[in-house]
Amino acid sequence: MNLNFKKAALFLAVVSTALSSFAQTADSSNVKTDYVRPFSGGSGYRTWSIGVNAGLMSTFSVLSSNSKLDFTVPNIQYGYGGYIKKQILPGFGIQADLLMGKMNGDNAQPDASGKSPYKSFTTTLNYAGSLSANFTLANVNWQFIKGSMQPYVTSGIGTMNYKPVLTTAAGITKDFKSGGSAINELYIPVSLGVKFNISTGVNLELAYQLNFMYSDNIDGYHYGNNNDKFSYGHIGLEFAIGKRSKPQLASHNPVASMRMEYLGEIKNAKDAMQVQIDSEKVKNQALQQQVTAANATIIKLTTDSDGDGVPDLYDKCPNTPAGIKVDGSGCPLPVVKPTEQIIVTEADKQVVNEAVQNLEFETGRATISPRSYESLQRLAKLLADKKLHLKLAGYTDATGSAALNLQLSKDRAEAVKMFVVSRGADPAMIQAEGYGKANPIASNKTKQGRKLNRRVEFTLY
Repeated sequence: MNLNFKKAALFLAVVSTALSSFAQTADSSNVKTDYVRPFSGGSGYRTWSIGVNAGLMSTFSVLSSNSKLDFTVPNIQYGYGGYIKKQILPGFGIQADLLMGKMNGDNAQPDASGKSPYKSFTTTLNYAGSLSANFTLANVNWQFIKGSMQPYVTSGIGTMNYKPVLTTAAGITKDFKSGGSAINELYIPVSLGVKFNISTGVNLELAYQLNFMYSDNIDGYHYGNNNDKFSYGHIGLEFAIGKRSKPQLASHNPVASMRMEYLGEIKNAKDAMQVQIDSEKVKNQALQQQVTAANATIIKLTTDSDGDGVPDLYDKCPNTPAGIKVDGSGCPLPVVKPTEQIIVTEADKQVVNEAVQNLEFETGRATISPRSYESLQRLAKLLADKKLHLKLAGYTDATGSAALNLQLSKDRAEAVKMFVVSRGADPAMIQAEGYGKANPIASNKTKQGRKLNRRVEFTLY
């Protein structure tokens, strides 16, 4: 093997190693995958592709040494070709190849006289067309979601047209066949290669192809009893044909689609369960409200809270102090009392401010968040202890319809009232109103502004 061939082979080996390392790194960090529903047929894939390539052509092969060749010094020439492929299964396809180029070599083996009859040969490969089976390996990957390289092997049969020209030891050039006509022969191509996925539907290809002849004519010199063969090491590009939204069948990892299908089913089941849980929570809240209302009715029908002799059902003036004379409706007889001045202190205002700052609701609902309970309980105690009045004004942002926003603001104000009343505050001294998206305090065009507009204002007096 001459120096040029060694350099070319070394270059291809370095490029292959570097690309293999890159592909492994990209594969391990790539979390995107091309999803096709499992067992949905081939319509979701791109199954046709075309390729072009160029490389080095020589009568040297990895299966024999130079000393056994008809010409012991095989030189490197350039070849080029292309193919069209139909992928039938993820690991199997049929492709038609076309190859052209040149070969030459020096120093023919000695003939029966012990002398080398030819100085060199040059063969022009007009065309070599073949039909081959392509077997793609390792496109099922359990380690990475999306692979970046696919090794493959191909083998088939074809016909070629070529013309050898010989140069004798005396320097005379002559055609192998009289009249300079070309030779047509069958051959068997066998290839080993790897494809690297450099972008969607575009693959970089490195391959070595060994072509087995049915004669000893490729170099125009019959020496020994073995048929000729020649090699073609090449680099090329493959382009998938079809919509970019569809993955290429040969590079698609079906395990990734099965994984996505499995995760999707889990998510759907989880979402359905969450919907059911939320529905049950709403039902439970409604039942709790009914129980609370029923208990309140029973108490109202059977108790005399202030002990003034008039049941609460008929008592128009509840909470009459002990010892006060009342009329038949439970109201005290007129007594002139000095006006009592109610003073709201800074400490009282601080309790209200904390209740406002800590007040949170579940998204889109009138359900108070548990983290708001503590400050609301302190507010309820303040209202009960000092007999203060409280006005609650509910507001929303501008998202959604005006009717829904108005109802939600009213429900949230009522929810605060129900909470403080359940902790001891007098419901008669609390007013709850809803104003929807009216009176915004910030812009509804920003997330922060909308958050500020979703509020319940407290007025203590």
